[in-house]
Amino acid sequence: MPPRVSVLVNTYNHERFIAQAIQSVLDQDFPPDQMEILVVDDGSTDGTPQALQPFLPRIRYIRKKNGGQASAFNAAIPELHGEFVAFLDADDWWAKNKLSAVLAVFQNDPSIGTVGHAYYCCHEQDRPGNNLTEIVSPDASTRITLSNREGARRADPLRVFFGTSRLAVRKTILDRLPPIPDDLVFSADAFVFTVAMALADAYVLREPLCFYRLHTENLHAFRSKDVAKQQRRYMILRKLLEVLPVALAAVGTSPGITSALLRADQLEAEQLKLRYNGGWPWETFRTELRGFRQAYRSYSVSYALYKWVLLVSTLLMPPRAFYRLRDWYAEHNLRRFRRVLGEPVPTASIQPRRANELEN
Repeated sequence: MPPRVSVLVNTYNHERFIAQAIQSVLDQDFPPDQMEILVVDDGSTDGTPQALQPFLPRIRYIRKKNGGQASAFNAAIPELHGEFVAFLDADDWWAKNKLSAVLAVFQNDPSIGTVGHAYYCCHEQDRPGNNLTEIVSPDASTRITLSNREGARRADPLRVFFGTSRLAVRKTILDRLPPIPDDLVFSADAFVFTVAMALADAYVLREPLCFYRLHTENLHAFRSKDVAKQQRRYMILRKLLEVLPVALAAVGTSPGITSALLRADQLEAEQLKLRYNGGWPWETFRTELRGFRQAYRSYSVSYALYKWVLLVSTLLMPPRAFYRLRDWYAEHNLRRFRRVLGEPVPTASIQPRRANELEN
């Protein structure tokens, strides 16, 4: 009998972390005879193969030439036999009830094709039992549909809850995806979950079910000042914005829905371009105005005046100078002074919170 769920662990040079990731899968409150674990190693050059030895033969291990996350997924997905597939980056780990919580959503609603969830955001030194930094979660568990543009606009900010270690997909949906372009050496998960959302509705759980580890090699580390890393992120976003509209069109998604779904990616790509490659002041004005309109659904008159003063300042300096000034403003916590103007209401309330602030 095939397993109920396949766990796909992708790794590259995660010798320090992978044992914790695998152990978190083995410790699930889920029947082990209904679960298979496949580790795909994208050509690690460290001691990852040796770190996996204690887990054999409980896990299956595929080692391939280094080619990036897309090539790792493309090599591993055809080898999976479960009805559902849960993904895990080898530098993250899961809460004990991750699989049971996710499988309950699939079982309760056969029309759901993809499930994501909130997560703990942890620094490299954190371990289970420590005081974890924060929880990133939506306001409520939410169904996501791309049947119309409004649904796509609401889905856009919630896509953060479907990154690799938060992602679970029905195998029948995975089998319908267009080929993942191999040149997506990073962020192949964004291709998978975005197209999967277009094939069937998705669901995001408010409960945090995984631990997302921030460390020095992490491409998406929050507030990274590494220029080379941010330049690489810009190139990845450009590639996603090139391939996703084509893939979404191939599964029948209209251009209007695609545009609404990818607003945040497009905005971030433009901001990164201006920040690191430069441009014209009017481009900064246009980009920041669009970002303001996307970010908030309501705000006070005094806050709007403050924002327009900031927008006018974009026209008085080169883009790189503006973003350096904004970074300085954030680093010195000067945002606290704008509270007297009244805090604006965000379009989507997704805020980091201390672990003890999550309500049951």
